[in-house]
Amino acid sequence: MFQNTVKNFKINFNALNQRNMFSSGDVMTGHISFDLTKETKISSITMTLTGKANVHWSTGGGKNRSRRHYSAKLDFFDLKSVIVQQNSATGGAATFKTGTHVYPFTCQFPQGNFPSSFHGVYGHITYNLTVAVHRPWHMSKDFVTECNFVNRINTNQPELHAPLSGSNSMTVCCLWCTSGPIEMTASIEKKGFMPGETVKIICEFINGSSRTATPKVSLQQKQVFYTHNKNHRRMYVKKLMSSTGQLVSERISDRRTVIEFTIPSSASLTISNCSIIDVEYLIEVSFSVRGSPDLDVLFPIIMCDTPVDAHPPSYL
Repeated sequence: MFQNTVKNFKINFNALNQRNMFSSGDVMTGHISFDLTKETKISSITMTLTGKANVHWSTGGGKNRSRRHYSAKLDFFDLKSVIVQQNSATGGAATFKTGTHVYPFTCQFPQGNFPSSFHGVYGHITYNLTVAVHRPWHMSKDFVTECNFVNRINTNQPELHAPLSGSNSMTVCCLWCTSGPIEMTASIEKKGFMPGETVKIICEFINGSSRTATPKVSLQQKQVFYTHNKNHRRMYVKKLMSSTGQLVSERISDRRTVIEFTIPSSASLTISNCSIIDVEYLIEVSFSVRGSPDLDVLFPIIMCDTPVDAHPPSYL
């Protein structure tokens, strides 16, 4: 068996940055290494760099209902190259001796507006490097590793640096009585954030009711999957984190508080440039009054791969 002949096969990248991420146009360098336990005939070792997206989900399947499947695929690129070519003139194979073998490689991601890597509930965006070992009269043996690809969002867009603010209000009714107003104003310092960054939310509350209220904050990731031409779609909302502030007593006319939370470092980047997958983020600030609907303010944010500074608004 070939797997008993080839041991410790590794694909090693030379990191371009601390997070080992690649982007459009980046040159990837590295080397492959493996051990042979006996002499082996190998005709070539090839490398393929691919980028693709796929989605799939199904509906139905209950009693007296047939299950219906939806799917779509995209191929961004498929680049092939040769790492080792033996006896290319004759097409023959060379005998590789027992021991460790190391071969360098170089390849380049093509230029283009490709979406960032993503693994979702109903779909994926993946960039893979596949190294194939070809032997005479045998199927090739493939070794696959995934590359972490990021789409560089232009963080010079003014809207990413500007603060966001929103407000909401309601009154609480109990039988024939109406309480005083319940109001909330919330603001964040900017729209663009990075995974692992701390978000500070400034909240101002008025609780004119006779009940205590609880401020809450959550970060939601919305994944939307489409078939081609977007004739069908499937949405999945994932709560990445939540935080609860201090209780706001009844009959309080002005209460100001700051709620902070850290975005999970594993959060994917925002994806808006793929025709079959969207990834969006929302910060939901809610003011929960017992026995009444929550008072909500929503902030759409953009998850970027580079820092975004907060710019206070300029007033003329």
